[in-house]
Amino acid sequence: MKAIQVKVFDNDVEKAMRILKKKIQNDGLFKRLKLKKSYEKPSEYRRRKEREALRRQRIAASRNRYRA
Repeated sequence: MKAIQVKVFDNDVEKAMRILKKKIQNDGLFKRLKLKKSYEKPSEYRRRKEREALRRQRIAASRNRYRA
């Protein structure tokens, strides 16, 4: 697990909190916590993993299409 740090400048805690939230969201921590909150059936787990893999493939394909 990696540490997430945010520096506070000029006592601007509100801005630091916004930055921290964005970093946590980009890291995927909220998503992992939501998934661990309740039990996920093995069939649902497999289906979700397949959907995520397809999504990653679509994103990679679209990136490759624009590079060529």
